[in-house]
Amino acid sequence: MSRVTTLFWDIGGVILTNGWDAPSRKEAAAKFGLDWDDFEKRHPSANEAFETGEANLDEYLAATVFYRPRPFSADDFKKFMFSESRELPESRAVVDRLARAGQYLMAAINNEGAEVNAYRIAQFDLRRTFTLFFSSCYVRVRKPDPAIYRLALDVTQRQPEESIFVDDRETNLDGARKTGLKTVHFESASQIEAELRRNGVEIPA
Repeated sequence: MSRVTTLFWDIGGVILTNGWDAPSRKEAAAKFGLDWDDFEKRHPSANEAFETGEANLDEYLAATVFYRPRPFSADDFKKFMFSESRELPESRAVVDRLARAGQYLMAAINNEGAEVNAYRIAQFDLRRTFTLFFSSCYVRVRKPDPAIYRLALDVTQRQPEESIFVDDRETNLDGARKTGLKTVHFESASQIEAELRRNGVEIPA
């Protein structure tokens, strides 16, 4: 077994809540009186452009919410969007212990629009944990496309057999496996710690 040198991490669903998933959108629809079905029909194409850096947050909202006058402001809606991000303290603690030990290159691979991504990095001080951010809004490709994992390996100059990718979604793990990456399916903090140890990762107490 090759020695593990690099750990690639998903952020949403692993160390933070998902930034803008279906439950958050449903809550937003209820709070702001949006037609849920209409919102969800407009979301996929607008979100793809948003998460791949082809559209900014204002353009995403113009396509999904503010295509007609509303009794609330874009700033109010953005504030709600950002408030949906929360830390998952138990798993964050595991990841931070690994980062502090300094034995592994720690990098994030995540799908997010630029403004949400920047907010989460700053708000939760993700720079203390990760050296590199392979965010879809920066690299213009989203998980589970194998291209995003190949890019991460190329930029870090690491081999797939010395690297592990952690994500809570099986589809994203499938994409990573196509590039030869070792993968671990995240379910809980204790489970991920045990799985990483089984893969030869040393986690300090």
